[in-house]
Amino acid sequence: MALLEIKDLTLRFGGLCAVNELSLEIEEGSIRSLIGPNGAGKTCVFNCLTGFYKPSGGEMLFQGQSLVNRKPHLITFMGMARTFQNLRLFKEMTVLENVMSGMHCRTKAAFLTTVLRTRGQQREEKQIRDVAEECLEFVGMLDKKHYIAKNLPYGDQRKVEWARALATQPKLLLLDEPAAGLNSDEKARLIQLIRRIRDERNITIFLIEHDMGLVMKVSEKIFVIDYGVKIAEGTAQEVRDNPRVVEAYLGKEEEEETA
Repeated sequence: MALLEIKDLTLRFGGLCAVNELSLEIEEGSIRSLIGPNGAGKTCVFNCLTGFYKPSGGEMLFQGQSLVNRKPHLITFMGMARTFQNLRLFKEMTVLENVMSGMHCRTKAAFLTTVLRTRGQQREEKQIRDVAEECLEFVGMLDKKHYIAKNLPYGDQRKVEWARALATQPKLLLLDEPAAGLNSDEKARLIQLIRRIRDERNITIFLIEHDMGLVMKVSEKIFVIDYGVKIAEGTAQEVRDNPRVVEAYLGKEEEEETA
């Protein structure tokens, strides 16, 4: 059974069909990418998976359980985490506090025990802090845990978001354009990090990305959509050589570069 299975997913906004009968599977332990031109419907797919959009039709199964009509926090609790194309950090909070907030879906302490600072609540708070610090160490940000998030360089803010996603203890991590705004050195480290997340933490990766060099290096399989329709899937080489992909996506990119 696939970890994530999407069957005939459709999303409409009035007369606009943003995603049209999309079907794909994400196997456990894999690294998969979803690519396509701007406006192809990629982020709409992620928003449906994570409960931000309600699909117009189709089915989404995560570990055999339907995601349709589930709230975002319940989907996170099930084991699916995501990052966003635009950073969504708590700018005035510290790096550590931002990452600790990712553990909220795993906490058990009730409001009263939090107010009374019971031993159980204190143990849980320590556990949350320990997990957050471990995640920060994993992405190379532990030494900046007391920094205010807004004072960090953009690349470091990205790392904080990744650490916060890891703190939710996911089985599947959705990365929405993780390389956006990063320089070449940071992108190279991102490729290494994605592989480490899969290999060392046994987390399946599904990413959206416009940087084709990164996609081709890190992905074991690539899905390509255009106008909400899947037009190809396969290995990096198969996708690179697919005429429909060249016309719909890679060709357009080349035309923009030479214009």
